[in-house]
Amino acid sequence: MFHTKRYFGIFTPVLLFVGLSMIINAETVYPGWEPPSIVSREECVKASQAVLAIPNIKVAQKEDVFRIRVVEMDWDIGVMVYQPEDPSKIPVGPEGRKVGVFLLHGGSGDYRAMERLALLLVSKYGYKVASMTFPGRLYLQDPSRKWPGDTLNPDGTVRTPIWKKDELITPDQYQLIVESSDLTLRKKYGSRHLARAKLGTTFYNRLAGWPIAFEEGMKEVCRRHLPEGEYSIYAHGHSTGGPFAHMLLQRVPNVAGLIGIENTPFGYIYAQMKLKTVSDDFDWTDPFSDLYIRTWRDIARYSGPEALAIEGPNALKRLPMLIEEVFEDWDKGKTQPQLKAEWIIHFGIKKQLEAAARATAKRLNINPGETENLVKRYTGYIRELSGPGVKPVPPLLLGLAKDSVDHPLKVYQEVVLPMFAAMNPPPKVRVIQFDAGVHGYTKPEKDLPQGIAPAVTKLWHDAIMKGYYVK
Repeated sequence: MFHTKRYFGIFTPVLLFVGLSMIINAETVYPGWEPPSIVSREECVKASQAVLAIPNIKVAQKEDVFRIRVVEMDWDIGVMVYQPEDPSKIPVGPEGRKVGVFLLHGGSGDYRAMERLALLLVSKYGYKVASMTFPGRLYLQDPSRKWPGDTLNPDGTVRTPIWKKDELITPDQYQLIVESSDLTLRKKYGSRHLARAKLGTTFYNRLAGWPIAFEEGMKEVCRRHLPEGEYSIYAHGHSTGGPFAHMLLQRVPNVAGLIGIENTPFGYIYAQMKLKTVSDDFDWTDPFSDLYIRTWRDIARYSGPEALAIEGPNALKRLPMLIEEVFEDWDKGKTQPQLKAEWIIHFGIKKQLEAAARATAKRLNINPGETENLVKRYTGYIRELSGPGVKPVPPLLLGLAKDSVDHPLKVYQEVVLPMFAAMNPPPKVRVIQFDAGVHGYTKPEKDLPQGIAPAVTKLWHDAIMKGYYVK
């Protein structure tokens, strides 16, 4: 139960129908508010129409690229910050602080991939949003941030991250590996292209050091743009961004909880999910020094299953068209970074996190005790923190799209929820199945011009304002 004197955007049924929002000046109580377990397609459409009809709040946005120094290396971190042009329109939540959202994109992108969602949250609800890019993913050499060319070049060179603007990774620092021997992985990913860093190179050292830069970068974004005492932060990470959003939950005091849709949970939980969604013997054995280079295959591994789920076996009757669509989508997506080093946290690979920590410790020439502390810090990224004085995991909402490839409801019921329940103390967790949408939840479909994203934001707004996250 909670009381609030002023909050933003609570919809009455009539206002929901016409799609307007308002500020209510009254004390309102929502004892035991709970989200629905299922949101029907019809409800998704109605909510989407209502949200999109809300008059837009004027939005101001500004990029912030700042440099941090960790593990004796400089790292450039990029974040796009969105807020109402009139800051007084930022709503105050039931905890008495302004509502802020921390966003992370998925495995292929940068903050541009989250812009549609960010603008929904600001223009319709007035939230302040900080949308961060994974370290190394922002194309710092051009103000447009659009990556040039393709990820693979005819001469055998590949696209590589830019962790520091004035430091580019050169081809002599890696070997290109094409991996197709593991049939389990090949069925899902096709032939995988990996840039394997050579020992002692800057590339190798960066691949060993980025996890701690990611942690410190996230915390600095929150300090700079969503400071403690002024904001309650609600974190969301799409897909690969999910484990990092979970990582943030206990490491920043004013993170109130997780707002989720198609967000991967902690890495050690996702490792168990993979056994259900890929195969019983799923095992990702690449060393931490491998950078995964995305290709059109990463479009295909979603397009095929989604077409099957939506169209049934008849989808194969238009296979040539599906193939064309894959290449068209890849051609559009090449300006995104399309690189991935984050699988060691995403898939909960403790062995490789330890190896990365020890490689970093060796470079820093630190003593055995400091080395073990660094190993503990790295391997702690894949699960919840525990022990005396540790902030408990705050409440989570885990939304699932109907035709999700990676996040089926059954796996959440059989694997994810029991693993959250086994935590000490167990956090408040609810799973919501949306009866529409795909893994890329802003993807348009019939009667849903922005996918299920508007309906999802309406649920998030209700949860925030009606006290789901209040302790």
